[in-house]
Amino acid sequence: MFRPVEVRDIEHRTSRLLRVRLGGPELSDLDRPEPAASVRLLLPADGSGELELPVWTGNEFRLADGRRPTIRTFTPRRYDRDQQELDVEVVLHEGGGAASAWAQRVAPGDRAAVSGPGRGYAIDPAVTRFLLAGDETAIPAIDDLVGVIPPRAEIEVHIEVAEAGARLDLIAHPGLAVAWHVQRAGERPGERLVAAVTGADIGDATAVWAAGEAAAVQRVRRHLFEERGMPRSQATIRGYWKHGRTAGEG
Repeated sequence: MFRPVEVRDIEHRTSRLLRVRLGGPELSDLDRPEPAASVRLLLPADGSGELELPVWTGNEFRLADGRRPTIRTFTPRRYDRDQQELDVEVVLHEGGGAASAWAQRVAPGDRAAVSGPGRGYAIDPAVTRFLLAGDETAIPAIDDLVGVIPPRAEIEVHIEVAEAGARLDLIAHPGLAVAWHVQRAGERPGERLVAAVTGADIGDATAVWAAGEAAAVQRVRRHLFEERGMPRSQATIRGYWKHGRTAGEG
């Protein structure tokens, strides 16, 4: 079910990451999202600003004329039930996808709709070391996770960004060590990320969470499960977007 909302505020967090605050009475009974969860955002079709809620056909969502609606998935950030507000963060791309184009023109009062949230990542309080890795689309989820990991744990973070200006300060944590990897000119997305994970010291007691471009995280998955022989219960790997298709946006 999609809940109609309106844009209440817009904030640039970095040169490429835009925070959009959504609000409305339909958010008053939204389930509180878990860390690194997901919500789906329904955008106005064709940049028209007109929002049509789709119908579930039993297999997929469709608009009244049979077209597929424009739906993108994001990590929910701040959720305030009392204020009926939800924040999502969108990665801005030159010549990027529908969400990037929407975010660059959106203004307070514009309409959208939200569905979810989907299941997040459950932190095991017994784990004392975490490896978190991702690209720009994973920054909101990584920041979420850092904020809920117990203070006694060590957290090693690797994030690939397209430019130095996309770096930002994550939530403070006493055991946090962050490495930013700037993508080289002409390099396929994910190369720096894969190199960082394959070169990391990952022990038997390390819990791994990684997300980003689908082909890159598939390489990470193969490295962890096939080359290192890591139990699948020790790592969570998520593909957020596919290179060559509509880019991942948050």
